[in-house]
Amino acid sequence: MTQSFLGRRGMAVAPHSLAAESAVAVLREGGNAIEAMIAAAATIAVVYPHMNSIGGDAFWVMRGPNGIAGGIDASGPSAAAASLSAYQARGIRGAIPFRGGDAALTVAGTVGGWGLAHRVAASVGGRLPLSRLLSDATLVCRIRGIPVTASQSLSTAEKLDELRDLTGFAQTFLIDGAPPAIGELFRQPRLAASLRRIAMHGTQDFYRGELARSNALELEALGSPLRFDDLAAYEARLVNPLVTSVRGATLRNMQPPSQGVVSMMILGIMDRVLRRYPKAIGGPTSPSFVHLQVEATKLAFKVRDQHLTDPAFMTISAQALLDDQRLEGLAAEVRLDRAAPWGARSDPADTVWMGVIDESGMAISFIQSIYHEFGSGLVLPTSGVNWQNRGCGFSLDPAHINRLEPRKRPFHTLNAGLAELDDGTTMVYGTMGGDGQPQTQATVFTRIHHFGQAPQDAIEAPRWLLGRTWGNASDTLKLESRFPPDLVAALGDMGHDVEVIGAWDEAVGHAGAILRRPNGVFLGGFDPRSNGAVCAL
Repeated sequence: MTQSFLGRRGMAVAPHSLAAESAVAVLREGGNAIEAMIAAAATIAVVYPHMNSIGGDAFWVMRGPNGIAGGIDASGPSAAAASLSAYQARGIRGAIPFRGGDAALTVAGTVGGWGLAHRVAASVGGRLPLSRLLSDATLVCRIRGIPVTASQSLSTAEKLDELRDLTGFAQTFLIDGAPPAIGELFRQPRLAASLRRIAMHGTQDFYRGELARSNALELEALGSPLRFDDLAAYEARLVNPLVTSVRGATLRNMQPPSQGVVSMMILGIMDRVLRRYPKAIGGPTSPSFVHLQVEATKLAFKVRDQHLTDPAFMTISAQALLDDQRLEGLAAEVRLDRAAPWGARSDPADTVWMGVIDESGMAISFIQSIYHEFGSGLVLPTSGVNWQNRGCGFSLDPAHINRLEPRKRPFHTLNAGLAELDDGTTMVYGTMGGDGQPQTQATVFTRIHHFGQAPQDAIEAPRWLLGRTWGNASDTLKLESRFPPDLVAALGDMGHDVEVIGAWDEAVGHAGAILRRPNGVFLGGFDPRSNGAVCAL
């Protein structure tokens, strides 16, 4: 076992080091884990601008030091004017476009989530003002600038042809008309002004104040169905996370429209397969283990595609999908020696996952996104907000469970994992990466919990991905090239459609994990595939 990152008074992990540092700075000033995460969320929206924005959505899974769990759904619904008939009248029938005003059809919920989280933080002893929590983000956004990462530079170049002509994109994300080079300083002064306004007037200004009025007018002018009334009606919601048990642990994840239940189903199916065939499973990177987890993923995705959408439109509760009898039945379908057919259906996505646990044991698993790289591609002229395209995930098929309807939340790939182990350890874990999220979550959790790997080892080890994710359009079983050739061959012999990708490929996500042991010691791991870090006190 290699050495993990250690801490004694608190720890944060993020896919960009400046976000992790923002969180730990708040902990050092006496802030709690919720306040620390607000600071990290604001900073990551600035320093990883191709992956998330204040124009996106977020989910929070939380555990208090007293063991009480809660969650925040900060996802936004579609506009009141967004309907199948309205889109058909505009000649849009096959699918909602990925870019432009037609894609910018859902309210951005993440800022509302910050506001609700700030109120929750105050109710449990938090004392830091919103202005302090947003100060790091504002400073690097306007004055210091951020050194452009390889991820941002490459993403901008790869998506330039489809984004260049969209309102505000070139002005915001290009430097002298070209994608920024790695290490160039990148500033967003209009976004900085919006963050200062939110810090001064509160998060409600984004939905019911002058910022909301400006954004609504500009969204309408750019072809979005969103209006001021849609923003004004929005409230982030407190929800109870889903819960299930596997051997030695209680798992929590987010309710729909998040796909948190998928991550839990994969782990639930695997737990039952491991109990049924204990001698059939090799190590965490053996062909047998990879095969079985891929098969569990296929089964969970099939259930997801039949049932998951806005919970107000579901015919079965997500918690019922975790019923023991259902999971036992799915586990019985897994073949030990042969891959089941894979009906390709997967979505790309761009996201950030972050975790914080403070000295008291308060734990936060958090995820924030604008869906595809740069979202809709629209950057609002006054506020500098890059608006999400989460609404393009709706179906225009009237019979589809995730069909477009007014004021409906679309299905979300976003989900955030939290576990309470039977020995008293608390663990937060997650990743970015669309359909890869539940797969990587399950992989990292199992490597740590079942196989006893240190968090950093579990994250650094080669990973796999079934289907497509951001920057990747094939539906193969992708294996990082660090897997041994005999494993690749063995999976091919089982019937998997295998594709070898880069040794440290971003396609498999930017993962992270933190454990707080019963003695108060923290262990953490970050993903070298990202620009991340673990920071600790």
